[in-house]
Amino acid sequence: MFFTIPTIMTWTRIVAIPLIIGVYYSPLDMATKNLWATVMFVVFAFTDWLDGFLARKLNQTSSFGAFLDPVADKFLVCASLLVLVYLQRADVFVALIIIGREIAISALREWMARIGASKSVAVHMVGKLKTTVQMVAIPFLLYDGKIAGIDTGIWGTWLIWGAAVLTVWSMVYYLQKALPEIRARVDS
Repeated sequence: MFFTIPTIMTWTRIVAIPLIIGVYYSPLDMATKNLWATVMFVVFAFTDWLDGFLARKLNQTSSFGAFLDPVADKFLVCASLLVLVYLQRADVFVALIIIGREIAISALREWMARIGASKSVAVHMVGKLKTTVQMVAIPFLLYDGKIAGIDTGIWGTWLIWGAAVLTVWSMVYYLQKALPEIRARVDS
């Protein structure tokens, strides 16, 4: 099912990347750029929830959609983090932690699936919490202004560092869950 409604929504997250980046190359003033990038990120991030909901509701789940969905999420988050590092709104160390974890856990999940042990690294609540904190921090940092008296830059900085801590925690969790399988494969 390459072109279902949920899969098309997932593709929009990948298409969103050059749009969000392109905003910062436009001749608009910085406040307008920030607003447009924030709105786009929020709308496209919302499609992550919506495509899963629709796939289940419309009975359009597919192995291709299950593959593409986390890839699109990781592309959107990683590209946004790189924009934030470029704009000096996120520390490069935070970006390296988050992007490095995404690569490491994706590789771990692929390997575990290949050896038939994917259940040991199934998505856990700490991973979902990490994703939620990231998805709040990134638009706060993209906006980089005040909304209802809240300084989104300060809150976004705290949240992205919190996401980095949760990122390390979730990586340790997944590695611990996979360790028995890894030991069994290495010892045999």
